Amino acid sequence: MNAGIAFGLGAYLLWGLFPLFFRAVAHVPPLEILAHRVLWTLAFVLAILAVQRNWSWLRTLATCPRVLATFALSALMVSVNWGVYILAATTDRVIDATLGYFMNPLVNVMLGALVLHERLRRVQWIAVAIAAGGVLWLTLQAGKLPWIGLTLGLSFGFYALLRKTAALGAVEGLAAETLLMVPVAVAWLAWAGTHGQETASAGTMGTWLLLAASGPVTAVPLLLFAAAARRIRLSTLGLIQYLGPSMQLVMAIAWFGEPFGVNRALGYGAIWLALVIYSVDGLRTRRTVAHG
Repeated sequence: MNAGIAFGLGAYLLWGLFPLFFRAVAHVPPLEILAHRVLWTLAFVLAILAVQRNWSWLRTLATCPRVLATFALSALMVSVNWGVYILAATTDRVIDATLGYFMNPLVNVMLGALVLHERLRRVQWIAVAIAAGGVLWLTLQAGKLPWIGLTLGLSFGFYALLRKTAALGAVEGLAAETLLMVPVAVAWLAWAGTHGQETASAGTMGTWLLLAASGPVTAVPLLLFAAAARRIRLSTLGLIQYLGPSMQLVMAIAWFGEPFGVNRALGYGAIWLALVIYSVDGLRTRRTVAHG
């Protein structure tokens, strides 16, 4: 139990520090950062699998069209998620990005109801309605949809839905997803290099090292999360998950100086209220089930 909590805290602490890493490479175009992130993440997880001598997943991927299609879709979702987050972190919109991850539990609830036909309790509907009101308020105040937060929340929600029943484990699944993304990443880097749009090739050794570090920076929190999920209850892990976006929100306001006025606070306040209602209801339900 203690080890599981430690793994979970480690995962979300590292995710909470993501803005610092991506701002360090903000001089590199977002699409190029994404391409390098795909390549170096694949290299890192393949190294882990080589040590484990674990290659049976390749046979599964090659011989099962349904598994291949599932991971092609999850690769699409994770590439959208990574790309939009990189754009937000490198263009002073970290607060917008945190919205997606605060909303993620409620997005999962809605996807469960719409896609898996799970029945929602009345309190869950109330939480979703309050969160929707918060998003509507943010939209009206800004004059446009908070597309960064919505895209991150929906893409990660669909990604979690696809991985919920995936045939491969955490490391193997990440390897499969990045392997499927590699052709696009390589093609884009080749095109950018021949059209004078690639900057890393003309950058310093520090830039190259940072881009190479995007592999372990991406994979290590995911592996810690997977280790935590095997050791502690999902309800406990669900409460820990707010650590990451909370750290990022504080960092964006206090360190990066992103604006967070009263109108924005009201919208976020509605979403936080929805999360409190959702979390308390979940804890009560689990406690009732546990006591028969």
